[in-house]
Amino acid sequence: MDNIVDSLNKAYEKFVLASASVIESKESAGGQKASLTDAALENFKEKWELFRVACDQAEEFVESVKQRIGSECLVDEATGLTTASGGGQTAAASGAATSLPPISAVRLEQMSRAVRWLVLELQRGSGVAPGSVHSSSTGFDTRFAEDSTQ
Repeated sequence: MDNIVDSLNKAYEKFVLASASVIESKESAGGQKASLTDAALENFKEKWELFRVACDQAEEFVESVKQRIGSECLVDEATGLTTASGGGQTAAASGAATSLPPISAVRLEQMSRAVRWLVLELQRGSGVAPGSVHSSSTGFDTRFAEDSTQ
């Protein structure tokens, strides 16, 4: 994370310096078109693009961290390991009742993979081939034994 912040900071500083260079070259040219101003503008454009790339990289990093934190919270919630308000006790340790029984992290990962696979299939436009997902009359996928017992 420090590398990303440092990279963003350096790109910003170079962008600001390039901006100042453009202003100084315009002032020294007396508002007339000059090769020095053109060179400063080209440098400014280059630094602007580099700054945008650094911003995009930082944004991608923030998004990946948000997704990781969200996934960890989801696993904690699903497995009953959420922190109760105050005290630092977990919901399981404090005896907090939830409307749904907790599931194992392995089971959650299996379901997550199945959902990701279905999303990819739908994005490809193929949908799900008839008979590839065997559903019982309860509406659960019978490939997973735990679903049929609920």
